[in-house]
Amino acid sequence: MRDNTIFDDVFRTMMEKMTFLVVPLINDVFHTSYPADVEIVQLRNEYQRVDGEIITDSRLLIGNRIYHIECQSTDDTTMAVRMIEYDFATAVEFARKQGRRYRMEFPRSCVLYLRNSRNTPDFLEVDVVFPDGGCHLYRVPAIKVENYTKDKIFEKSLLMLLPFYIMRYEKRGHEMSEDPQLFQELLNEYEVIRSKLEVEITESGRSELFSDLIGLITRISDHIFRNEEKVRKGIGEIMGGHVLELESEKRARLMAEAKEQAEALGREQGMAQGMAQGMAQGMAQGMARGMAQGEERLSVLINRLILDDRGNEIQKVVTDKEMREAMYREYQL
Repeated sequence: MRDNTIFDDVFRTMMEKMTFLVVPLINDVFHTSYPADVEIVQLRNEYQRVDGEIITDSRLLIGNRIYHIECQSTDDTTMAVRMIEYDFATAVEFARKQGRRYRMEFPRSCVLYLRNSRNTPDFLEVDVVFPDGGCHLYRVPAIKVENYTKDKIFEKSLLMLLPFYIMRYEKRGHEMSEDPQLFQELLNEYEVIRSKLEVEITESGRSELFSDLIGLITRISDHIFRNEEKVRKGIGEIMGGHVLELESEKRARLMAEAKEQAEALGREQGMAQGMAQGMAQGMAQGMARGMAQGEERLSVLINRLILDDRGNEIQKVVTDKEMREAMYREYQL
């Protein structure tokens, strides 16, 4: 298996199955302002060269503009020529006839470098000399993942860069295995990434995206540190095994737990009251009244806590009798 196959696979998975993730990248690179839910049409992603080789790329249509994004895991010095070849083929494919004249428009293109060196330019350039001697500069931006900090990634919602973030550390894997402090710093950084990702995706309402991105992050990490079991296992434990719970799901769970606690509390109060009023009739009436009152009282308290943005105290309220009574007094219930 070629080393870059896994990187290609992860990139294409996001481009084809999580296409919406590319919108913030396009906005950042090309200074556009497409909304997150803009309609994206995926164009045919391969064509055959004269020599028979099949070339694959990632081309997207947004409105009337074509975007071409290449993912590159090495600093290939021939990339500029390859890019203009891809883009020329696209321009020919979508050439528009205007009378006896054709208009060819190149796509808006960039190269996403997962790795780069000091010699990797910020732009890939080709001087194109036409038969009349006129020269035009073909120029596409080179986007280097290494230049994006985790804070910048989340600030700009560039979540599709997260699986490749670990690659900046690939040459330090053995060093981290041997140095507990460096290893812990890496784990702390990925704990922050996991936490920020939870917040970002909770706000977007796409719960399934959390597990999908975690899977891709772990897959790249496992590959990068395939010979460093300690590091690979550490990141896997930080990132793996977490299933995102949406705020609506959390509230429903807490309400269900509160209701169960209220019913139990009502039974307890009703039984005590019933025994005081009489073993037979008193117990039945007391249990019913106590359950209703206890459940209603606790439900009101929980709603008040949610409205006051104190949802993090609900769990303790339903399990800690002393705190529950204190809250009843605080809210005069």
